Amino acid sequence: MSSPASGRGLALAVVVAAYVLSFFHRFAPAGIAQDLALAFHTSAASLGVLAATYFYVYTLMQVPTGILVDTLGPRRILVLGSLVAAGGSALFGLAPDLEVALAGRTLVGLGVSVVFIAMLKLIALWFDERRFATLVGLCMLLGNLGSVLAGTPLAAVAEVASWRGVFIAAAVLSALIGAACWLFIKEAPAAARPRFDRTVVIGGLVGVLRNRATWPAVCVNFGLAGSFFAFGGLWATPYLAQVHGMTRVTAASHLSLYFAGFALGCLAIGTLSDRLGRRKPVLIGAALACCALWLVWLAAVRMPLPVSYALFGLMGLATAGFSLTWACAKEVNPPHLSGMSTSVTNMGGFLAGALLQPAVGAVMDLGWDGTVVDGVRHYSVATFRTGLGLLFASALGGTIAAFFVRETGCRNVWRPAAEPAAG
Repeated sequence: MSSPASGRGLALAVVVAAYVLSFFHRFAPAGIAQDLALAFHTSAASLGVLAATYFYVYTLMQVPTGILVDTLGPRRILVLGSLVAAGGSALFGLAPDLEVALAGRTLVGLGVSVVFIAMLKLIALWFDERRFATLVGLCMLLGNLGSVLAGTPLAAVAEVASWRGVFIAAAVLSALIGAACWLFIKEAPAAARPRFDRTVVIGGLVGVLRNRATWPAVCVNFGLAGSFFAFGGLWATPYLAQVHGMTRVTAASHLSLYFAGFALGCLAIGTLSDRLGRRKPVLIGAALACCALWLVWLAAVRMPLPVSYALFGLMGLATAGFSLTWACAKEVNPPHLSGMSTSVTNMGGFLAGALLQPAVGAVMDLGWDGTVVDGVRHYSVATFRTGLGLLFASALGGTIAAFFVRETGCRNVWRPAAEPAAG
């Protein structure tokens, strides 16, 4: 029989596998943006909506997912989510038109929306809270393999084979992961998984939302994660191809390095924060570095490939600072509401991604001069700069919010309200 430690590790490994696949789906449109535009004859705004559909449903599901993992445990919703994602991926791969593709991507977003919060809940339940940020960073490092696969590998496969087959294969893999979740993830201990009634559930959520210390972390997540999701999830590859004249594979290689830097940054920043016993200075430093790098892309200056590769990697590393926001929110709310507090925080970034992806496309369509290259709309440098300006503004807002995050010293600092004195 497996030891408790190995059982926990196996359960977490299964969830990380689901997380890898969720990252792949999140960022895949960037690697095949030109293919999607050609296959469905889309404008930039329509392409933005197709990519952002994932984020719409993901955002809406964050609070319900937090409630579900706090009350029912992660096992059931992970199984169901994997099966829904499998159906959505198959539908997306077979889509004959934009409307069916939108439906497929919506189902994918619905299915994978439960994975991250369930993973955080497993870590909170089964592991020492002093290792929370480190373990989250490690899981994000591994999960980001999916985003790396959505860069160069996906673009290379699309060059020689159909992108549709990739999503059919992803559907099969998602179904297999669902079966593994059922087999290897055990229910949480009863003492750690209280069965709330509806009144207490609603009261707990209201308490998280009314806690002023929750909201700076939400705003940081909104600003930094939102710009990351919008840029890495769709607009980075077209920007590099059209503004910097890169081939699709070279542009996708930058994207893969961006994600690799982000993955390493999640582990490095989480570990650094835990070892220093501080959250706020690490978060602020990373956010400031991220904003400085956004100014480079707004300038749209051509540079040698080694320099652009290095800057993309550094930007991914700095962007990873927002991974501390889940710990910041968890540590200022009741421990048994870790699912709700992290889901509310996570909702910020996905809401921003849902808003920014089509907003950037809409702004670019307004500046489009009618140029079409190989059947795909081509946008000027000035038009791209205007669109990316929205992403910079989002990152800047998140950086400002970082100064208002409460320092927790890497431990839970929530205290219940004092009981009224006896009469």
